[in-house]
Amino acid sequence: MKMKKLMALFLAGAMSMSLLAGCGGKSNETATSGASQESAASADNVFSACLASEPDHLDPALNSSMDGGTLAANSFVGLYTYNKEGEVVPALAESCEESEDKLTYTFTLKDGLKWSDGSDLTAKDFEYSWKRAADPNTAADYAYLLDVFAKDADGNINVKASDDGKTLTAVLHSPCSYFMSLVAFPIFMPVKQEAVESASDWQTNPGSWASEAGFVSNGAFTLQEWKHNESMVYVKNPYFYDADNVKLDELHYMLSSDHTAMLAAYDAGNLDLIDDAPTDELSRLKETDEFHIVDQLGLYYIAFNVNSSLFEGKTPEQACAMRKAIGYLIDRQTIVDNIGQIGEIPANTFIPVKMSDGNGGEFRTNDDAYTYPDKDAVGYYPIGVNIEKAVELLKEAGYKFDDNNMLDASNPIHLNYLINDSTKHVAIAQQIQQDVAQIGITMDVQTEDWQTFLNDRKNGNFDVAREGWVADYDDPINMLEIFAPAEGDSGNDDPQLGVNPKEYAPEWSAYRTLIEEIKSEKDMTVREAKMHEAEDMLMDTGAVIPINYQGEYYLLKSNVSGDYTNVFGFKYFMYVTKN
Repeated sequence: MKMKKLMALFLAGAMSMSLLAGCGGKSNETATSGASQESAASADNVFSACLASEPDHLDPALNSSMDGGTLAANSFVGLYTYNKEGEVVPALAESCEESEDKLTYTFTLKDGLKWSDGSDLTAKDFEYSWKRAADPNTAADYAYLLDVFAKDADGNINVKASDDGKTLTAVLHSPCSYFMSLVAFPIFMPVKQEAVESASDWQTNPGSWASEAGFVSNGAFTLQEWKHNESMVYVKNPYFYDADNVKLDELHYMLSSDHTAMLAAYDAGNLDLIDDAPTDELSRLKETDEFHIVDQLGLYYIAFNVNSSLFEGKTPEQACAMRKAIGYLIDRQTIVDNIGQIGEIPANTFIPVKMSDGNGGEFRTNDDAYTYPDKDAVGYYPIGVNIEKAVELLKEAGYKFDDNNMLDASNPIHLNYLINDSTKHVAIAQQIQQDVAQIGITMDVQTEDWQTFLNDRKNGNFDVAREGWVADYDDPINMLEIFAPAEGDSGNDDPQLGVNPKEYAPEWSAYRTLIEEIKSEKDMTVREAKMHEAEDMLMDTGAVIPINYQGEYYLLKSNVSGDYTNVFGFKYFMYVTKN
């Protein structure tokens, strides 16, 4: 599933929190702590954690989940990385020169770089890796991030290593203020060509080379043992460029999405870190010194399959009114206060608070480029419930109501709401179920394990699905571009991709054109204004309903230090020490 499609897929009939940073997996399998986990908790040089269940991909070019991004950040490393202050800093790059027109970047690599098998790592590995990630045959979810590069007549990105492998030159098609952040993102991490192409099915199954333990990487840790759906053991990589500062010998991961089992293992001392727990335990856990809250640049929202039969017989305008009506019924404040419980901010539009505007300011503030509309304009939802507005919109869509603002029995509305198995998602779904019932809408909650959920959401087997997006880099275009695949992109019968849309689905061509204009716009004030215009267009479809701006928490044993998390959701363990 392509990540660009993935987040667009919900909106379109084949749509997918993910993740990540730029220049969201859980399954039903429950792994018990076991002997290896017990030894991990007592060993000063072993760190144990549970982040999620079985990862979908370990190839950094193919990963599209937040937990997978953390695995990539600790087993691979690129030219640049993030430090504990959240700054982009050199990793394998010794230096970088930027041309005056801000289009050409020349990276000089550090001396003596090695792969985990001891072989030389050079700029040629980066050229291969970036071109592979951009190749449609690789089917990388995040391939669109490489659209920043200029391309030749054959469509190849303009990235070239020097003959001696010491420097890498990259040419962009237009200035990109966040390019250095992109270079720190997993899809820009190198993979070894020989390792990738040693798999017999590498051309048809690009990630197969990293589907079992023992594959070549270049980060702080390498995967030594993988008991699928149970556990993973990573060991220190002596060839890591900063190996002298890595004190841990091993990372142990418990693979589970069972929050009760995760917390039990943590409370028993078998895990050093977990980043999820049963919702009804949060009030207790928040009182401990081991409970930590971190900011994220992200949004929790619900998304409609705009190609759903739910909208059959409606005009595009009526279908849009139906979707917006749901947005006016949801009690966001109750969700963040009683379910989230970690200070999340109720959301009334798509771009998160604190996100930069690419023009020296914050996007969610009024300035010369844009003034936010009144709360009832476009698709900007109130924080509280507005039943009257919801009823008004549904009447516009052709629905009849009785004198008590309840749907007439002659025109019922029934929703299928798809979530993965998490106590938080279940609790939010139940709250939404109560909210829409205020006017007589019925809703079934369909709970699935992580992989089934991803596939059903991708294939459009839902009316409404829970969704989340944590930014890849600090620029609004990253939130907006996920709904604007390039012209001619194909794969699924996805109206979000411009393929076989239903007659009642939104028409996205103008939005797609606007996103392309934003990506090539050189005037930053004009660019900011266009991004606000794009957000308005997106919200006006009613296809996404914001719930809250993301926060994250985790539990960490008090004898552990040196870990850090950035606002894009990646956790870094290579500098952990245990007392």
